Amino acid sequence: MLLVYLSLERGSGGYPLVQLCMVYLALAIAFGLLSLYNQRQFLLQLSAQIGFDIVVISLLYLNAGGGRSALAMLYLFPLAAVAILAPLLLALLCAALVSLFLLAEGMYQILMLQNDMAMMQAGLYGAALFAVVLVVSRMAARLIGQEEVAVQQGCALAVEQAINALVMADMDDGIVVVGRDGAVMTVNPAAAQMLGAVEPGIRLADMPALQAISQAYADWLQGVGQSAAFVTVKPRLSALQAGAEERGARREAAAHLKVRFAAADTAGLAAECSVIFLQDVTAIENQAQQLKLAAMGRLTASIAHEVRNPLSAIGHATALLGEDLSSPVQLRLLKIVGDNVERVNRMVEDILQLSRKVQANNEPLDLGSFLAELKAEFQETHALASDVIVLEQSGLAMVHFDALHLREIVLNLLNNAVRYASGSPASMRLAVLVDGGLELHVQDDGAIIPLEVRAHLFEPFYTTSNKGVGLGLYLARELCLNNGALLDYEYRSDGGGSDASGRFVVTFKVPPGVGPVN
Repeated sequence: MLLVYLSLERGSGGYPLVQLCMVYLALAIAFGLLSLYNQRQFLLQLSAQIGFDIVVISLLYLNAGGGRSALAMLYLFPLAAVAILAPLLLALLCAALVSLFLLAEGMYQILMLQNDMAMMQAGLYGAALFAVVLVVSRMAARLIGQEEVAVQQGCALAVEQAINALVMADMDDGIVVVGRDGAVMTVNPAAAQMLGAVEPGIRLADMPALQAISQAYADWLQGVGQSAAFVTVKPRLSALQAGAEERGARREAAAHLKVRFAAADTAGLAAECSVIFLQDVTAIENQAQQLKLAAMGRLTASIAHEVRNPLSAIGHATALLGEDLSSPVQLRLLKIVGDNVERVNRMVEDILQLSRKVQANNEPLDLGSFLAELKAEFQETHALASDVIVLEQSGLAMVHFDALHLREIVLNLLNNAVRYASGSPASMRLAVLVDGGLELHVQDDGAIIPLEVRAHLFEPFYTTSNKGVGLGLYLARELCLNNGALLDYEYRSDGGGSDASGRFVVTFKVPPGVGPVN
């Protein structure tokens, strides 16, 4: 800018100054290129360039009239630069040299009787230059210190992030970081394997396979749910619908997970987030079930011979006694004996059924008509009113399923429902859903099954009632697996509303060419 200004003022004797500025510009460019290609002698190059700047500015200062000009302010630029880039001692030395030059030039002007105030002006300039050097040097030192702290913190943060990434990548448990609205922020590889393709940014509620986790998370946020829950997800349900035949593939289509929620400490930050810990307990539960079944299997043969024969004798004797007794008290006692014989015999039948490898006869079955007939039969057998059980279906549905197996599954679920339902109209519900798949829902208006019980529903020999051995739901699930279907207890809301309730859900396999007909 000074070069341009002086170029416009050539006519007023500014030509030598223009030449000096051009030389200064050329040498400044040379120093800049030298600093780019050779940085090994930085302090030496800096000292040479600052010295050159001071010399050139001093020549400009003298040619412009000394203290009568305002060019003394140009010293601020090299002195500020040396205060930032060099040690304080070198910056003070440069300021002292400039101040001595200004004082000498002021004394010369006084001796030549050109300016009586030259010394005072030079002293003020010198004091100002020393003040600028000290202030800029202190500010630069503070900024450099803050930069070093920031670099150290950045290194520590990078190490911590690397360790966190390594731990998350190698953990067997899944970790999902979600926002308050349920949007996924990040997932580790274990969680991606459990839940399927979960991309950051997607909401849990928008994924049908993860509705159970989304509902449990929403309940926890609202304070109505616990921080830990057991849920079932179906991330690989498409493999089941496509007709996977292997038993292992069918079992892997759904995963039973223990989920635990924890709020991240984000106080003072703009975003609130929580961490969902996932533990796949499917293999543990299967192993526990196999251990139970293996232990019970060794008793099956002895039960068949040692228990059923005495039961048959007791039952026959009870029937004969019933023909000869007429006292109400005796008949009541005899009925108690007969009921308990029947109960023990049913328990034995359930246990024996565990060792039977029943082959499924997967013939096409009209699900709607089958359920209508079974509903009428169940209502007649249990003396229920015609409006107690409601059958809902949105269209025709054909499935490949063994009719005897499906009958046993539905009867088992209805027997559980009638035990807890109120018996009022529409207190029990059978619903066939054909939206995006084919499902059968069995539901009643009884109390929701607690979480601690829900976690063990399908374990063999687990029961909360004194009227069974705890094999009904286990056998129902096994029959579903034999026919390529899934059975689970889910907590859902109909139509996406807030009326969430528990129900047993049978998810059918729909082979190509056979399925819902609207």
